Amino acid sequence: MRAFLLSLPLVWLPLLASAETVNLLMAEEDGCMWCARWESDVGIEYPKTAEGASAPLIKHDIHADLPEGVTLTRPLQFTPTFVLLVDGAEVGRIEGYPGEDFFWGLLSKMISDAGIEPVQKPEASS
Repeated sequence: MRAFLLSLPLVWLPLLASAETVNLLMAEEDGCMWCARWESDVGIEYPKTAEGASAPLIKHDIHADLPEGVTLTRPLQFTPTFVLLVDGAEVGRIEGYPGEDFFWGLLSKMISDAGIEPVQKPEASS
């Protein structure tokens, strides 16, 4: 039994070490009508979805310095731009807002292409 208990950290340590931080960075700016459109179409629902649970949203003013630890493959030029980040590094990008139906499809494909296992949809709170 003692050997079993001592071996538990050896089992869990690799799982903890491989845990990745996944986020969706949304570059926006004041007066961006497509950012406002995304907010009204998707923004309220996003954290309640499997995608939102898999890649929590970080909003970023396109004119500000990038958050610490974020590395992009190329500069942000358009708003809105949605950048999928794994451990702070860009692994995918959607430039512009193509409408709600296209957004969800493109985001799902981007998450899948990055090899990210989707988190189960959060339970609705009562």
